[in-house]
Amino acid sequence: MAVPKKKTSKSKRDMRRAHDFLLAPGISVCPQCQEPKLPHRACAACGTYKGKDIVGTEE
Repeated sequence: MAVPKKKTSKSKRDMRRAHDFLLAPGISVCPQCQEPKLPHRACAACGTYKGKDIVGTEE
């Protein structure tokens, strides 16, 4: 069984873990209804995307 020859220093351990954090999702504002929404997605409140009605269109 492989066993480390030397103790991993706190610096090396923490440098390895530097990428193990969570980021908050980016929030943008809908230009139609001013509600917060995720970028590059249709607005959940009014159903528009890039000025076009996407969700809930009935003809």
